[in-house]
Amino acid sequence: MQTRVSTKGEDFYINGEKTYSELKDCDTQYHGLLMNARFIQGLFDEKLEPSRFNRFGRVFDPDQNSDELIESLPLWYCNGLRAITIGLQGGGACNTIDNGTREMNPYAPDGSSLEEKTLIRLSKIIEAADRIGMVVIVSYFYGPMSRFLTSDNAVIHAVKTISHYLRDKGYTNVIIEVANEHNISAYALHPILREEKGMVTLMDIARVESGGMLVGCSGTGDSFSSEIVKNSDVILIHCNDLTKTEFSCRIQQCKQVKPHTPLVCNEDSAASSRLEVAFEQHVSWGYYNNMTKQEPPTDWSITQGEDEVFATRVASYLGIHTALQPEDYYLMGLTKKETVHNKRWIRLSVLHPEYVHRVDFYGNGVLLGSSYDEPYMLYPINTWKQDSLDTLHSSDEIQAVVTKIDGTKVSVTATVE
Repeated sequence: MQTRVSTKGEDFYINGEKTYSELKDCDTQYHGLLMNARFIQGLFDEKLEPSRFNRFGRVFDPDQNSDELIESLPLWYCNGLRAITIGLQGGGACNTIDNGTREMNPYAPDGSSLEEKTLIRLSKIIEAADRIGMVVIVSYFYGPMSRFLTSDNAVIHAVKTISHYLRDKGYTNVIIEVANEHNISAYALHPILREEKGMVTLMDIARVESGGMLVGCSGTGDSFSSEIVKNSDVILIHCNDLTKTEFSCRIQQCKQVKPHTPLVCNEDSAASSRLEVAFEQHVSWGYYNNMTKQEPPTDWSITQGEDEVFATRVASYLGIHTALQPEDYYLMGLTKKETVHNKRWIRLSVLHPEYVHRVDFYGNGVLLGSSYDEPYMLYPINTWKQDSLDTLHSSDEIQAVVTKIDGTKVSVTATVE
């Protein structure tokens, strides 16, 4: 292995050197961070009805999906990303499909084994990341998919099984996330996953059985467990739906419980303005774009719009001279490859949201809705999910009118494909 992740105090080290210290133009206050992205579907392999994911103009193939993620990593690395989160049970196709009708689970019902094909893809991703100096946060459980394990004992066996695999492979660039948002109701079948005491037990098991890998566990943005924080080698938090002030308060809450420990938000939203809080408070931040990076088949590249904005802003903080040139305003959701059953998820990516007061969305000249908060979505449900616009036809015109805080306006118009 070429990449060894370790921690000291609140900082991350790669092969004994603080992260980003190799960048000559990076301010020393940012050394030791681990900027990351939620690429949770890197192992995606739907079992119940895989043909549902032949969409966005593509045929889904699980091996191709993992290979394309691997191909994308060098460019993400060059723009400042140093970690990705992938999930053995994947994540939700939250905007398009009910998780209760899906099965993405590689564990045997009793947790005693894992599918070989999933382990092969997992190893390929971890080893590809290792070659370029990246860390992989491996998430063991995703709430709706945990239902395929028969009992708490099965969960324990599953933790031991995957931890042994990671240990025996000798991986040194892995951080373990025992569960993604352990407190959600989807874990109700397994108290050991959902309850604080049980999760602490599982974290201890993962730490021992993996041979001492760094371990953490995330909860939802509105949850906090001091016991889990105390037991974490890396404090993992999700900040979905939190304002920047609430994000800051969560950071301080964690630091009061366990100071001098690396703190990683490994899921938030596409609201890249949160980077301001993260960098100022020495916290690693995780980009989560439900549409571009969690709806299979996923385009793992740095796509035009929100992906470019995130990558560019990270690079600018770290003193990286990036070749990316995102537009100040880019209207998203109107191309054929972004459409499912004629449903469209309309958003406006904004390079400098600090200058924006409001975005008004129009369809063929008729006001459809307004957004005052980043990410600027038509029909937002929260910071990471939105309702679709279902009544569009080819050649319909969508317009986003940006009102800046100084009162000036900018208009962006695009035509439906």
